[in-house]
Amino acid sequence: MSVTIPRPEYPRPQFQRSEWQCLNGRWEFEIDAGDSGLERGMLGRPLASAINVPFCPESKLSGIEHVDFMAAVWYRRVVSIPESWMGRRILLHFQAVDYDATVWVDGREVARHRGGFTPFTADLGIVEKQEVTVVVRARDTHDQPQPRGKQSWKYENFACLYTRTTGIWQTVWMEPVSESRLERARITPDVARKRFVIEQPLRGVCPEGLTVEAVLSDIKGEVSRSAVVSDGSPSVLLEIEIPAERLALWSIEVPHLYDLRLRLIGPEGFIVDEVASYAGLRSIRIREKAVLLNDQTVFQRLVLDQGYYPDGLMTAPSDEDLVRDIRLAQEAGFNGARLHQKVFEERFLYHADRMGYIVWGEFADWGCGGFGPAGDHQKPGPSYVGEWIEAVERDYSHPSIVGWCPLNETFQRRSDRPTVLDDVTRALFSATKAIDRTRPVIDSSGYAHRVPETDIYDLHDYEQDPVKFAANYKGFNEGQPYFQPNGTQEQWSLPYRGQPFFVSEFGGIWWNPDARDGEDSWGYGDRPASLEAFHKRFEGLCNVLLENPLMFGYCYTQLTDVFQEQNGIYTFDRRPKFDLDRIRAVQVKTAAIERSEERVATRLVPAGA
Repeated sequence: MSVTIPRPEYPRPQFQRSEWQCLNGRWEFEIDAGDSGLERGMLGRPLASAINVPFCPESKLSGIEHVDFMAAVWYRRVVSIPESWMGRRILLHFQAVDYDATVWVDGREVARHRGGFTPFTADLGIVEKQEVTVVVRARDTHDQPQPRGKQSWKYENFACLYTRTTGIWQTVWMEPVSESRLERARITPDVARKRFVIEQPLRGVCPEGLTVEAVLSDIKGEVSRSAVVSDGSPSVLLEIEIPAERLALWSIEVPHLYDLRLRLIGPEGFIVDEVASYAGLRSIRIREKAVLLNDQTVFQRLVLDQGYYPDGLMTAPSDEDLVRDIRLAQEAGFNGARLHQKVFEERFLYHADRMGYIVWGEFADWGCGGFGPAGDHQKPGPSYVGEWIEAVERDYSHPSIVGWCPLNETFQRRSDRPTVLDDVTRALFSATKAIDRTRPVIDSSGYAHRVPETDIYDLHDYEQDPVKFAANYKGFNEGQPYFQPNGTQEQWSLPYRGQPFFVSEFGGIWWNPDARDGEDSWGYGDRPASLEAFHKRFEGLCNVLLENPLMFGYCYTQLTDVFQEQNGIYTFDRRPKFDLDRIRAVQVKTAAIERSEERVATRLVPAGA
């Protein structure tokens, strides 16, 4: 009888080797309520139940559905090693484990990782055995600063916080590699010079004389290639030029992707390592208050996407569900998303790349103060910086990402004395700029801008009356953006300095067509009296921003309902709640910012310069 493996697709599409094995499916599992399992011998014995990886134990799809707090959970599986892999080095990959993971193979510790949203790898060395036993312990603290995103700090869901995720929640897999191998490349598009710049790290035994080759192709075949001989350094730099006749830009309308093959070649000409990748050629620039894509003004009609699913929680039930969410947003007239309070799995970005869907990469920074009062959630610690750097490094080469935002809604008034929040905000911003000089960075979205050189200035405004909403932005043309929460801008943020500006959260209109009396339901403002009232409110709010020539975009809250937060364009199970033709018609009007280019200076500078 065949066994269906959940989420069987390759989890890292932009750096893909031909040989690999998915380890999703049935694992032994046990909850360790007191985090005493190591002392009680759980490392060396079978576990009490079974779980369906990669779904977290809180989810229905895991087969466990335990939604109470879990201090630690354990996983165990006997893994078969293909005979053809014998004598080669084996890498065991975990795409995401929340939060503090330790991995043992045959009783030997092989990896530790702190961070619930980024991948890590256990190098098993050269394996000569047919089977190995893999054991994973995941700790999930409740009283320490830890990036959690929208995971509830109470037992129950409430307001905009939802069921927690503990343990493995993305794909587990392994692959064989050579002693000398390629690490993940950093691919930078350079439209002005018609080329890609590829920073290619090397790993293992990398003596002088190994050749690194990059071959770029399109549907017609090979476009260009470049090669460099290693001098023994840990990385090499390649520049791969594109002939004018084969030049094709990545855009929302035509998301052209080049195939890219990277090879590590030995002195005798044999291939030591080879990976398949892809790249999109596009530029992001700032022109005064406009953010340009390929030197064209594009009004960013973004939607807030929290990436939750009724049965899988933070894990999409299938790859098709990731595609569907992008398609649903596009059908409603959005051309991109804020990937909110979550580092999305990489296959979502792969689909965004190929479907022409622009996104802002964000971090799950909520949960800074542990599970305590809401005011403690905005005290991130230094550990946040390391995990955020891992996220930026993972996603750097995806053309769909048009900006970064490491923090969200840091409610803390300014003081004449520096705070930990000030220091961490600066560290996150500086680290992002050091890694990526090609995209704009928001220091902290929402209310409290602490870094004067932040590339983008934004606000969150959930005013529901379109007339009052419009009045909030009358002073914007004079350099005085509206400021929330109650109080003056100076109490929360450094002064606005003329950066590109957008309202990065608005709307959130509360509407549940299936609402029942007494049901827990939540949204912003008063519930509209009718479906027609919703449409008029939606149109009025969008028009305020679409018709402002100095606004480069907006982000509407939100794509789908999530549990009790019922303010989505779609229900939690992805059914449309409104007339999508009307929703789309409002948004696809030509934005005033695109009609009024003469009102914006023509000086071009690289994004974030």
